[in-house]
This record gives sequence, structure tokens and C-alpha cells, in this order.
Amino acid sequence: MMSQVEENYLKVLYRLADTNGEINCNEISKQLDVKMPTVNSMMKRLAQKGLVNHENYKPVTLTEMGKKEAALIIRKHRLAEMYLVEMMGLAWDQVHSIAEQLEHIKSPLFFNRMDELLNYPKVDPHGSPIPNTSGEINIDDHFKLSDSKAGDSVELMAVSDSSEGFLQFLDNKRLMLGTIIFIESVELFDGSMSIVYEQRLPVMLSRIVCEKLLVRNVK
Repeated sequence: MMSQVEENYLKVLYRLADTNGEINCNEISKQLDVKMPTVNSMMKRLAQKGLVNHENYKPVTLTEMGKKEAALIIRKHRLAEMYLVEMMGLAWDQVHSIAEQLEHIKSPLFFNRMDELLNYPKVDPHGSPIPNTSGEINIDDHFKLSDSKAGDSVELMAVSDSSEGFLQFLDNKRLMLGTIIFIESVELFDGSMSIVYEQRLPVMLSRIVCEKLLVRNVK
């Protein structure tokens, strides 16, 4: 059995490994806002449980068991978010903090029933893939909107930032998953984009925003 704190560490380790390949203890410290001695102590504890490989002054890596356990925590979080949106009618910017609490429920039966009631969704309300009961996760072909060029048409599939402020920003722009976006122009100076969607007037998005929108090409 893992504590909530250990589970939170595993989630951060999984995310950092997915983003950077290697996991640096300094980055863990920044992500969780804890001091380095605390991080090192936790890495030793997780290593004793067979969840990470940890040596002093070397990057941390997740073991296969650690990857599976982390993916199963993420599965619970994303299923909870989907349930809160689809079955309880909450908005996509309201569910993250509630799912943070629900993800620590230990009962697999609880989440398997939730999965069944939702008809086995593949993604959460923010477009992130939901791992299966074995901790396996589908790899999608999404890319950042910022990697598109003028004249491209793409479909918004997911967001990499599920913070309340960012999601409310998208709501205000009426940008939602499934929206077809035409890139009208790209500013050479700062990478900001002028986009058109749903027969609206052109909307200018900063590069920071475009990097957080995950899309796929429209064929």
C-alpha cells in the first residue's frame, strides 16, 4: 500500500519521465515545492518498494512496476474527471481538484464500475488518454498547434494545461475539443497565430497558448 504522498510523487515522476526522459531530483523538488533532502528521502523509500531506481547524484528512473503504479493512479484521476463532467455535469475547469482527492481511493471495483458507466472512455475531458486496467496507455499522434503553419487546418484534440485559468481562457474564446481550426497566419517575430474557427472573425493566440493546444491534421 502507498500513502497519498507517495502516490503524488509517482505521478510527478511519471510526468517528468514522459516529458524529459530523465528525472532530475531538482526538478522533482520544484514540481512539488519541497526541499531536496525530503525528495532524496522519498526516493530512497520508493526504491525500497521497487518503484524507482535511485543512486546518489544520478537521474531517477521508474521501474516497470513504478510505471504501472503511476499509470493506474493517473487512470483513476482521469476517469474521475470524466465521471464528474459526463455524469455530474461539472465543467472541465472544475474537476481537477476533486479528482485529486478521488484518485487516492484504493478500490479497483469503484473505478472499474465508473469506467463501465462511462462506456469505457479513451480520453478524459481534456483529451488526455486514460490508461487501461494494466496501466497501458495509447500513444496518440497529436502535436502542438505551434508546430503548424499558415494554411493548415487542424482539429483541437487535447490540452496540455488543465489549470482552471487556462481552461476558462479557452471557454472565453469558445475553443473546445473537436473544434476545427484554420491557421490564417503565423507571426515570424514571436510565433503568435491568427486562427479562424466556427465562422468567427480571426482570433490571435500567443505562442504560449498555441504550445498548450494539441491538435491533429484534418484530412
